Amino acid sequence: MQEGNFPELLTKIKKLSGRLGGELPEAMGGFARLHRAAVADGALSTKTKELMALAIGIACRCDGCIAYHIHDALDAGASSQEVEEAIGVAILMGGGPAMIYGCDALVALDEFNGDVRAS
Repeated sequence: MQEGNFPELLTKIKKLSGRLGGELPEAMGGFARLHRAAVADGALSTKTKELMALAIGIACRCDGCIAYHIHDALDAGASSQEVEEAIGVAILMGGGPAMIYGCDALVALDEFNGDVRAS
């Protein structure tokens, strides 16, 4: 479970992944191309794909994934209600552990939205 600020976590991950890209340019370049292709608009919108990625990140208990995909889902136009419903699907698929990480995702949503309830 994440202790701290999700926007700060996202900044840290972006910095470290940039460093990793310098150390492993082929692998990280391939991953970056895969990421862009996977979330590009197609039969499913980028927003839908980001919400799917968020739900999987919650079910897999990945704090960094929660930070990244809440940010990117909001950037793609997802509403707070859509993010909350994706959290619900993640809990369905991941059970109790996903419920705990779903709570983290709710905090992340508040933090990225600048909500004072975040804590």
